[in-house]
Amino acid sequence: MKFADFQKLVRMMFEPDASGAPRQRYGSVEARSLNPLVAAYIGDAYYHLFVRRRLLAYEQSKVQVLDRFSAQIVSAAWQARAYQAIESSLTEAERDVFRRGRNAHSHAPRVASVRDYHASTGFEALLGTLWLNGENARLEEIAEAAFQASARAMMAARPEGEESKKGEPKS
Repeated sequence: MKFADFQKLVRMMFEPDASGAPRQRYGSVEARSLNPLVAAYIGDAYYHLFVRRRLLAYEQSKVQVLDRFSAQIVSAAWQARAYQAIESSLTEAERDVFRRGRNAHSHAPRVASVRDYHASTGFEALLGTLWLNGENARLEEIAEAAFQASARAMMAARPEGEESKKGEPKS
């Protein structure tokens, strides 16, 4: 980013108060009134951190492996699959949040199908809305179910005959 562009963003975001500190424009955040893409922005950050934390139960020393694996799990394709796996456990209100996020006007990147990208945006909007509303127990429950669904699907996708060698005695 060019410095001039950075300065423009700072002027747009931060207005000084009487003491020169940045003045907040909003006293609170109403998740229901936010653009669903803003909720998805928060949900994306939450799910990235959630997945990274969960992967520590499986690997704790290989940062590159953790990074590549977490990137795979939080990809649009895997989030779309995870959502499909947990959809039946969601409330109607949660499905409505998903639909608003899925249907929000956005542009899919070339690395994902349009369908998967929109589904993952809906999933992230759901997570972001739960986080913004302080519904932490439900948020953890849904994120864990999505993580488990992804892990099971990844294990099922292993080539035939390929088993994990970790923890097995060498012959």
